[in-house]
Amino acid sequence: MTRTVLFHELGGPDVLRIEELEVGAPGPGEVRIRVDAVGLNRAEALFRAGRYIQPVRSFPARLGNEAAGVVEAVGDGVGGVRVGQLVSTLPAFSQNDYGVYAERAIVPAAAVVARPEGLDAVRGSAVWMPYLTAYGALVETARLRPGGTVLLNAASSSTGLAIIDVANQVGATPIALTRTAAKREFLVKHGAADVVVTDDESVSERVLAATGGRGVEVVMDAVAGPGITDLARLVTPGGTLVVYGGLSGQPTPYPGVELGLPALNIRSFTMLEITGEPARLRRATAFIGAGLRTGAFDPVVDRVFALDDIVEAHRYLESNAQVGKIVVTTGSATATGGTVTTADAP
Repeated sequence: MTRTVLFHELGGPDVLRIEELEVGAPGPGEVRIRVDAVGLNRAEALFRAGRYIQPVRSFPARLGNEAAGVVEAVGDGVGGVRVGQLVSTLPAFSQNDYGVYAERAIVPAAAVVARPEGLDAVRGSAVWMPYLTAYGALVETARLRPGGTVLLNAASSSTGLAIIDVANQVGATPIALTRTAAKREFLVKHGAADVVVTDDESVSERVLAATGGRGVEVVMDAVAGPGITDLARLVTPGGTLVVYGGLSGQPTPYPGVELGLPALNIRSFTMLEITGEPARLRRATAFIGAGLRTGAFDPVVDRVFALDDIVEAHRYLESNAQVGKIVVTTGSATATGGTVTTADAP
């Protein structure tokens, strides 16, 4: 038996329950892992609340795509993964089929990758969702090149920070948007070439000044809603505006007509475009793995909670107060490096 987080109805964080379940043996093409740490993602809060792009098929339902731990058993036909190996899981499966909010979990072997030496479980659970999204959107979709400029909102999220890292790794210039000045210094230290405080400054004036009036080759928009038109004005001819989230919760207009039908590419993106295509996923894991080995990529962890505090962790996830990733540990893992602070709860 293993402790597993389940929910029996849609709703807020309070619907989450920890229950004892039999894990069993992995089936063909599957791996069972001892879960040491779980990285939380907004997709899980949306799934729990019934607002995700994939509806919950049945109850009780599981949660979680990103975990780090140790392989305990492998199913038939599994190669390249061995018992005792330190691994992370890729967010490459539906939460309707698998979930890693547990002390032990069965996952598809295709969604398991070896953890680089020196990457502890806490940071190992905080890598793949943000960096796969950043790499996929910037490199595979928007074709960002050295010398280009990226404008991003929601910059202090785990994905926003990964976008800054990937842009710098490519040789591009990241310009971050943040609502208040409180996060400016952190974003600059993390690698943003410029930070615009949207409550106090004109985004248009600052971005055009920073780019010599040219505008940006890529916009990464996690907010969507009416503000998309103002962002579209800042894209260079032939540039790309990537919408990868809808944090505003408001209808999103198509800005092209209002702007006079410019040469503007507007593209929606989800990380599933990368995990669902073997060739793209191979390129992505190679790129991200290289960044982890050299230290160019180092996931930022805002706060660590215990599994017993999963409800509190989800409340914090929905507060938008975090800078970087929220991680939940099962008690087997400790942080051995990186930007980690722990919750007050044990």
